Amino acid sequence: MISFILPIFLLTVSPQQAYNPVPKYELVWSDEFDYTGKPDPNKWFLETHAPENGSWYNGELQHYTDRLDNAQVGNGSLKIIVKKERYTSTGTTKDFTSARFNSKKSFTYGKVEVRAKLPFSPGTWPAIWSLGSNLSAIGWPACGEIDIMEQLFEDHLSVQSAIHVASRFGNDPARESTPVSDVTKNFHVYGMEWTPEKIDFMVDNKVYFTYAPEKKDKGNWPFDQDQFLLLNVAVGGNLGGTVDPKFTQDQMEVDYVRIYQLK
Repeated sequence: MISFILPIFLLTVSPQQAYNPVPKYELVWSDEFDYTGKPDPNKWFLETHAPENGSWYNGELQHYTDRLDNAQVGNGSLKIIVKKERYTSTGTTKDFTSARFNSKKSFTYGKVEVRAKLPFSPGTWPAIWSLGSNLSAIGWPACGEIDIMEQLFEDHLSVQSAIHVASRFGNDPARESTPVSDVTKNFHVYGMEWTPEKIDFMVDNKVYFTYAPEKKDKGNWPFDQDQFLLLNVAVGGNLGGTVDPKFTQDQMEVDYVRIYQLK
């Protein structure tokens, strides 16, 4: 999601879908959000300190907080809430707040499923993604980034997936998008299946993009090391688009996050 953009299927899934085992996999970590209040601190770290001069990347307009105002669980789901409000953090005042979740679970290979409904408001930039757990040691993009789902440039009729690695990143990631016309009205399951050979990207278990370099090296395949998951909604900047002047509040709602690995 330090990122960037296009194939149609329309699927609607009823809320609070029951857990069904994935063939050949076992569930090794999940958050079903079947509690109320703050997100589970044993499962999530809410990142709030921007890495560069009090601002995030891509010219984004938000501060991330760990407040209930921006991150709360109730009625069976997590809400990542974006608000228009003056808020000061790390010496910088911005006009929007949101939340950024990092999983405390790291893993190598497996299947990820996140069932979510996306915000509608122009200028919001929701993302479900992962970064190499060695980020602090070797930096980005060498650590590798897997964008399971992101929605950019005010396009509420499709989603995209992307890979950022040392040999392709920034404005030139490996990427693909797929039309899904009701992402802001209905829940969909956004997923990836990651093996030593490839990474498949899916919406509602339909694969629409595969990343599989024929000859793997450190420049194109750092994906033999642990990654951790991130969930966030950014605002504006050079990837989120123009924010509606009348914007007040919106949210990404997440029904569950599940990580499976081979039995």
